[in-house]
Amino acid sequence: MSVVAEAESAPSAVKPRSKARFQRKREAVLDAATDLINQHGARGTTLLEVARAVGLNTTSVTYYFRKKEQLAAAVFERSLERLHDMVRDAAAADTPQQRVRAFVWQHFALRTAVIRGEARPLASLSDVRTLDPELRTPLEKRYQAVFRDVRTLFGEWRDPDHKALLTARAHMLLEVVFWLPVWLSRFAINDFERVADRLQDILEHGLATGDRRWAPRRLGDQALRDELPPMDPGQENFLRVATRLINESGYRGASVARIVDELNVTKGSFYHHLDAKDDLVLQCFRTSYKRIAVIQWWAHREGRDEWDRLTSAIAALLDLQFSGEWPLTRTTAIHALPPELRREVVERSDRTALRFSGTLIDGGREGSLRLVDPVIASQLIMSTFNSAYDLRSWASSLPRETAIRLYASTLVDGLFDDRSLSLAE
Repeated sequence: MSVVAEAESAPSAVKPRSKARFQRKREAVLDAATDLINQHGARGTTLLEVARAVGLNTTSVTYYFRKKEQLAAAVFERSLERLHDMVRDAAAADTPQQRVRAFVWQHFALRTAVIRGEARPLASLSDVRTLDPELRTPLEKRYQAVFRDVRTLFGEWRDPDHKALLTARAHMLLEVVFWLPVWLSRFAINDFERVADRLQDILEHGLATGDRRWAPRRLGDQALRDELPPMDPGQENFLRVATRLINESGYRGASVARIVDELNVTKGSFYHHLDAKDDLVLQCFRTSYKRIAVIQWWAHREGRDEWDRLTSAIAALLDLQFSGEWPLTRTTAIHALPPELRREVVERSDRTALRFSGTLIDGGREGSLRLVDPVIASQLIMSTFNSAYDLRSWASSLPRETAIRLYASTLVDGLFDDRSLSLAE
């Protein structure tokens, strides 16, 4: 049963023509809500804004969806249905490579149609976690079904280790297509086919040259702390807990009350360190990008060549994400920020990607890394380690070194090379 079946009960007794009109208007409401959720997040979207976008008043919108949460759930449900259809279409291809290529190309085609005003985008699914359990749980089950079908694009798993690797590949591939609209806007539509080919080249063959072996340097927790500038212990505690709650439950879930309750302190102590909740989210992002920069420069300083530097940075970032104690802030939280603060976060993200681009260019020149498009590859690196926190349960079932190696292999070896399974710890 649909998670919004209750909201659809209104037209059950009307005539077919009226029912068709109801469905058209309902779709228009969903279209408008999708655009607003992608811009402002589910929390920042109001029924009043949706009503204005479709030329209705708020009371009229509640005829289609009685509550804002029901509307958000319907938006996510429709996007999951569309995403699942894309997976099923791709599954008809003969080989794993062809299936992945077909799946990725559908997202390029969708972006083309969206830009031309011929289709609606998929909703960002990250805010599903902000919904109440009765709406969130069915959507999470639907996403799990989509995920399993994406995993089967790579074929059947042979044993538990191979299943773990295919799980990492499915997660990475989904993050690639979810992150695609963020950076694809930098390219002209006429370049999309070329960009898709270069993206597919990285997905198929990875970043490593044929003779390179996974052997990154390790940066422990204490070593990372030693590399970072000193921070007030009280503020550090707030940022650590807030980042984890934002990643797990979204902006709404990371309430000031929940943060101070977990730390067993007063609300006054929160506002002693931070002015407001928006300031908290911004500081979480600033601290995350500072930690990434420190890891990048540590890897640059210690590495023998660009392959060593890149793999050491990736391993350190994945270790940070899989530990779960103080992860990096998920970029999906950016929707919670006002536009003027959002720009700063985007600029910091771009600078981080540029550093990876420099590593890729230098590595290609010296021969330690494959010659790939550095702009595209750097965005794949960003999306892969940023989303790794969501796989911490998967990682906890494996030795940490194995989890890091298998997940990193999606980048360094590509999505179809099983060499990471044969590497000894």
